[in-house]
Parts: sequence; structure tokens; C-alpha cells
Amino acid sequence: MHYVYLLNSISFPKQFYVGLTTSLKERLKQHNEGISTHTAKFRPWRLIVFVGFVDEEDARRFEKYLKSGSGREFSRRHFRG
Repeated sequence: MHYVYLLNSISFPKQFYVGLTTSLKERLKQHNEGISTHTAKFRPWRLIVFVGFVDEEDARRFEKYLKSGSGREFSRRHFRG
């Protein structure tokens, strides 16, 4: 499975991060350990939502959408309460 996920910084609640992985548990651990340079300064992170895809290309398209302007608005309305 390929997972598109949305994280929220606990320390900086206005910071969100969208990513793609095949190992959700391991990837969240990496974000919280500071391994990812893009997210290290905003840790710790909590998982807000994830969506699983069988097809990698579908997952990549959804990740790209969530990183777009309309995708950020979609996630704000549906996932961020």
C-alpha cells in the first residue's frame, strides 16, 4: 500500500505537512526523530489523517493535489476541524 498522510505539528499548531510513504509508522517515527530536514524544526508531529492507495501513481497524484492551493483548502475544510 501507498499512504498519503497529513501531519500537524504539536509545538507549532499552524504547521501541517503532507507526505507519501509505504510505511506509515516508520515514516512518522522518522519525522519525530528529526531525520527529515523539512519537518525537523517543527517536531513533534501527530498524524491527522492518512489515505491508502494500491496504485502508487494514484497516491502521488493525491499527494500533489493536497499540496496545491485547492488541495490545502480541501484538507483545511475536511481534515483540520
